[in-house]
Amino acid sequence: MLVALRSVIYNIFYVLWSLFMALTYLPLLPILSPQKFLKLVRFWLSGMIWGARIICGIRWQIEGRENLPQGACIIASKHQSAWETLFYHLLVEDPVYALKKELLSIPLIGWYMRKTRMIAVDRGAGAAALRTVLRKAEPALAENRQMIIFPEGTRVAPGDHKPWQPGVAALYARFGDQVPLIPVALNSGLCWGRNSFIKRPGLITIKILPPVPKGLSKKEVVDYLKEAIESSSDALCEKPPQ
Repeated sequence: MLVALRSVIYNIFYVLWSLFMALTYLPLLPILSPQKFLKLVRFWLSGMIWGARIICGIRWQIEGRENLPQGACIIASKHQSAWETLFYHLLVEDPVYALKKELLSIPLIGWYMRKTRMIAVDRGAGAAALRTVLRKAEPALAENRQMIIFPEGTRVAPGDHKPWQPGVAALYARFGDQVPLIPVALNSGLCWGRNSFIKRPGLITIKILPPVPKGLSKKEVVDYLKEAIESSSDALCEKPPQ
C-alpha cells in the first residue's frame, strides 16, 4: 500500500515538474546554444531522478566508472526502463540518443529533443534508417559527444531478452577504430518497470564494462556484447534491490 501511495505521489510530481520545466524553458529555446540548453535539460532530468530517490526510495550505484572514457564514445546499454534514459544525462557530459522520429512531434519535449540534436530515426525505413544513424553519428562523435544506443531497440523486462538490432554492429564497423564501444549492464527494471505505474524502492546498479576490443567482425562484436551485457544484467537482476 505504501509503495502504491509513493508511486502516485511520484507520478504526480513527475508530471508537474516536467510541465513546469517545459514551460519555463520555452522562452530560452531560440536563444541558447544546444550545449547550454542541454545543461538545462540535465537539471530537469536530475530533478526526476532525485525525486524518484526521495519519494520512492530508488537509489543507484555505479560500478566500473573507470571504464567510461572522457570524450567521444558509443555506449551500448541494456534497456529495462525509462529510468536510464533520464540517468544517462547525469552520467555523461553530452549524450546523444538515436530515437524514433515520432518523439520529435511531441509538443515542447520534442522541440527540446530537436534542440539538443538527438538523432531522429524512421524505424519503418529499413536500411535507410541505419544509414541515417551512421550519417548523423559521425558529426556527433566528432564533437566529442557520447552516443547512447540500446541494442535491443526497446525496453525489456529483467531476465528477458529480445533480438538485437543491427545498429550497434554497424556503428562499431564504422567508428570502432576511432572511439571506444562501452557495454553497460543494469537492473533498473527491478525498481522501475517497463510499463509499470508502480515504482519500487531499491538500489539500481549501473555496471560499466570494459571497452569492446577493436578489430572484431560484425558478428563477433554482437556475440561479445550479448555475452557481456546479458550475462552481467542477468546477474544483477538475480539480486533483489537492497
